[in-house]
Amino acid sequence: MGRLLPQLVLRGREPRWLAPLLVLIAVTVVYAATAGPIRAAGANPAAAYERYVFTPLTNANSLTEVLLAATPLIFTGLAVAVAFRSGYFNIGAEGQFLAGAVGVSVAGLYLPDLPGPLAVPTALLLGVGAGVLWALLPALLRVRFGIDEVVTTLLLNPVALLGVQGLLNGPWRNSESGFPVTDDFGAGYEMPPALPGARVHFGIVIAVALALVIWLVMSRTATGVRVRAVGLSPRAAGFSGIDVKRVLFRSALVSGGIAGLGGACQVLGVGQQLTNEASGGYGYTGIVVATLGALTAVGAVLVALLLGDITVGAQNASLVLQLPPQMGDIIAAALLLAVVSVLVLRRYKLRRRPRHTTEVGAH
Repeated sequence: MGRLLPQLVLRGREPRWLAPLLVLIAVTVVYAATAGPIRAAGANPAAAYERYVFTPLTNANSLTEVLLAATPLIFTGLAVAVAFRSGYFNIGAEGQFLAGAVGVSVAGLYLPDLPGPLAVPTALLLGVGAGVLWALLPALLRVRFGIDEVVTTLLLNPVALLGVQGLLNGPWRNSESGFPVTDDFGAGYEMPPALPGARVHFGIVIAVALALVIWLVMSRTATGVRVRAVGLSPRAAGFSGIDVKRVLFRSALVSGGIAGLGGACQVLGVGQQLTNEASGGYGYTGIVVATLGALTAVGAVLVALLLGDITVGAQNASLVLQLPPQMGDIIAAALLLAVVSVLVLRRYKLRRRPRHTTEVGAH
C-alpha cells in the first residue's frame, strides 16, 4: 500500500497571479490573527484597521508624519538589505545608527559656528564615517578569521547604546539643565524641511535618492551582479573569479555607512541634539523592513512607509478608540510572520509523493 505525503519542491516558474494572491492571503491572516486582541481591547477590528491604515493618509499633516516616521526605517532597511543581499548578515544596524548619531554630535558640539552650507554636509559625513568605523571590526573578523558576523554585529549594539549613555551622563551632559542630553547644536546644523511648514525633514529626500542609487547599482551595474552572485552562492562566485571576501567587506562597510547616515539625519532632523532616544530600535526594525521588502531598495522604501503609516495610525487609534499603542507593534509583527511564511510559497510548491509501506510478515 502507499500513502501520499506532502513535500516542498522548488518551483520551475512562478505564475503571475501568485504574488498578488499571497499578499491577499497574508493580509487576511494578519486581520484574522489580530481581530481577537483588538476586540478584547474593546474596539471594532474594522474601525481599528481604518484608523491604523487609512486615516493617516487622509490629510496632509498626517501624511507628513508618516514620512517622518518612515525616514529612519528607510535608512536602516536599505543598510540591512545591502548587506544581506551579499550574504553578509549584518544585525548591527542599530549600533551603526547610534554611531552615526554620535558622529554628527561631534560636529554639532565641537564645530558649533560652521555656517549651514558647511555644517550639515560635514555632520552627515562624520555620521557616515562613524557608521563605517562601527561596522569595520565585525567585517574584518569575518573576512580575515571567518568569525560569524551575526554574533559580532549583534553584540556591538548594546556597546553602542552604553557608549551613548556614558557620553550623555558624562562629558556631554547638558550644561544648563543637567539632563542626560547634549547642548543644542549650532544654528547651522538644522536639517532643512522637505516641505515648507512640515516637520518632515530633508532626510526623506536623501533616503529616497539613496534607494534609487542602490536600485540602479544592484540592477544595472557589474558591481550589483557581483554582490548578488556572492549572496546566492559564494563558492560559485569564487570559481567565476569574483573576490568574495572583498565583496563581503565592502558590502559590510557600505551597510554601516548607510545606517550611520540614517542616525545622522535623525539627529539633525529631530531636535538637533543627542538624547538617549536617538534610536528607538530603528536598526532592529530595519531587519523587518529589509526582509519584507525582499532585500530590494524599492521594497524597503515601501515597507518603511507602511510601518510609518501603522505607527501614526496606532497613535490615532490610541486617542480615538482607546486601544493600547503597543497594538501597532503587534500588527507589524504579525505582518512580518505572515509575509515571511507565505514567501516560502513563492519559491516552493506542495507536491504529494507516495510513501510505500511493507506489511510485516508478508512473504
